[in-house]
Amino acid sequence: MFSRRLNIVLGVLAVLAASTCVAVRAEAPFSYPKAKMGDVVDDLHGVKVSDPYRWMEDLDGAELKEWIEAENKITFGYLNTIPRRSTIRERITQLWDYEKFGIPYKKGGYYFFTKNDGLQNQSVLYVTKSLDDEAKVLLDPNKLSEDGTVALSGYSFTDDGKRMAYGVSDAGSDWVEYRVRDVSSGKDFSDHLKWIKFSGASWTKDGEGFFYSRYDEPADKTALQDANYFQKLFYHNLGDPQSKDTLIYDRPDHKDWGFGGTATDDGQYLVISIWQGTERKNRIYYRDIQANDGAVVKLLDDFDAQYSFIDNDGPLFWFYTDLDAPKGRVIGIDVTNPAKENWKELIPESKHTLRGVGMVNNQFAASYLQDAYSNIKIFDTDGKHVRDVELPGIGSAGGFSGKRSDTDTFYSYSSFNTPPQIYHYDMASGKSTLFKNAEVEFDPKKFMTKQVFYHSKDGTRIPMFITHKKGLKLNGKNPTYLYGYGGFNISLTPRFSVTNLVWMEMGGVYAQANIRGGGEYGKEWHNAGKLTNKQNCFDDFIAAAEWLIDKKFTGSQKLAIGGGSNGGLLVGACMTQRPDLFAAALPAVGVLDMFRFQKFTIGWAWTSDYGSSDDEEMFKVQAKYSPYHNLKAGTRYPSTMITTADHDDRVVPSHSFKFAAALQAAHRGDNPVLIRVETRAGHGAGKPTGKRIEEAADKWAFLVRELNMDAE
Repeated sequence: MFSRRLNIVLGVLAVLAASTCVAVRAEAPFSYPKAKMGDVVDDLHGVKVSDPYRWMEDLDGAELKEWIEAENKITFGYLNTIPRRSTIRERITQLWDYEKFGIPYKKGGYYFFTKNDGLQNQSVLYVTKSLDDEAKVLLDPNKLSEDGTVALSGYSFTDDGKRMAYGVSDAGSDWVEYRVRDVSSGKDFSDHLKWIKFSGASWTKDGEGFFYSRYDEPADKTALQDANYFQKLFYHNLGDPQSKDTLIYDRPDHKDWGFGGTATDDGQYLVISIWQGTERKNRIYYRDIQANDGAVVKLLDDFDAQYSFIDNDGPLFWFYTDLDAPKGRVIGIDVTNPAKENWKELIPESKHTLRGVGMVNNQFAASYLQDAYSNIKIFDTDGKHVRDVELPGIGSAGGFSGKRSDTDTFYSYSSFNTPPQIYHYDMASGKSTLFKNAEVEFDPKKFMTKQVFYHSKDGTRIPMFITHKKGLKLNGKNPTYLYGYGGFNISLTPRFSVTNLVWMEMGGVYAQANIRGGGEYGKEWHNAGKLTNKQNCFDDFIAAAEWLIDKKFTGSQKLAIGGGSNGGLLVGACMTQRPDLFAAALPAVGVLDMFRFQKFTIGWAWTSDYGSSDDEEMFKVQAKYSPYHNLKAGTRYPSTMITTADHDDRVVPSHSFKFAAALQAAHRGDNPVLIRVETRAGHGAGKPTGKRIEEAADKWAFLVRELNMDAE
């Protein structure tokens, strides 16, 4: 019965879309580029699944490039007809033009921090010996390319602060190349390491080399598509060519194992965290760097929980873990006596979610989430509570990094209507001193944020932040942008955004729903929105939309939804399940073909959240919500602008291409369903300021037109 029913559902995409294609285009004002429909049919567990746009997976194909060019011509032609587009861009640019400081980082006798003067495409890395002195430029990524698309992608300093290993990525790719720079002279050494992904650099105590992880060199033409397997952990000795790097650990019997190596501050150990996909579980091995044999010791090998190394006191290792504590705790393990019965719990699980722990001044700085906003607590090494850090309000705080011997640290704070502030924190006294305050040309007193709670389809209580200008009338007519993510244990917290501020200045409401699948309430919240529970994410988001309508914040004709990556999946699933509920949809760099995501780059790692179509049970689950496969010909879908980028090697752009072609074929209505393809850009990280402003302006311009804000 299931196979027969699914055959009918999946056949709709190819059969009905083809039969109605001409009629749809005839009545619509848009003449969408003709996308050929192939005859590819897969047999998945006895079910025939049509994939008419499989050819769009060939990213170098001439036909695809012509289609992209034609689609962009229509999309940008449409955007050019919106009068307010230029004024929106100008306002975003005006507000964006403020000094942005990164959190200072102390190493050796130096302070390091990033700063952006305002509209620089990439932030610049600075160094100074005193925070009172004028800092000098250590590395300016803006000089690495003419168009600003080469970005700094991680850096690490030797213990004395005299050398820096730094990575750069080109055009938004996840591939990173590492080099080494002398901090004093600002000149690079000869070192040049390639084919690095999902890895930092961790120096040895003597500063003569560092540990890092890399993949084998891929084929040139398919480097942005090939699945990433068999990561290896290496040691690079300063001055050597990469070919001489020492292999520290690999597992050819486990192609899906990845490795992160961290050298302890005392120089004694290399702690190896072994990950397997995006599942919040890992193994912990270690190696005594000073020992002659250099044997790798398996410390935690059950793959039963998440273990994050915090610091060590000789053989005593401190870890954050969610083992037997879904909301997190801190434990101590003596590696000379590592049996579980000898572990010591230092900070027990609390009612709030522990998201991370640092160690400074021989104290733990523990970052909690309390209903999706930050709460920071300080503990001593015995787990005794010392104090809470007094934050300015309900928002997001981060930082608190350093070494055990440091007596001070830095942290940042922001909220929906509070631009980033950086504080210098005295760990001994608990005093916070404002170090840098972002000066943005707006009045925060004109805006308000409140947190509400609503109930999802199954009765689960879900939090949501709502921000808007004061004096809002609850008349059901306010243009509203509902944003969500709901996956991979990632939490959405209150953060300042210039683009969201411009939306609210135009009279828009910004709503951020903390749906299941995220990490706002720990492991159980995450588990409730993954695998066979994935539909809960969509139900939570739909319930948020219905609550906003019921409470008269907005109406269906004024409601837009947006999200990126896994959030793009969220938007795609909700707009196909409830096309009547939303006026507009903005799925960005989304996972939209649930049957084939695992076949490209790092997609296989997401099966911990999504499952795989190779498994019959999960195939049946995915078939019910996969956006690409649940489009129904003859349906009027919300006005849609899909966004992706040609160098996205995280979620390959074929997801968006195939979904756009299928949506245009199935859609019946005179409202637009478009795709905007950015060039020389990736999944989002490292995107230059200019491209970010243009994309944001286009997004709001699209909503201004489709939510009929021009008439207001």
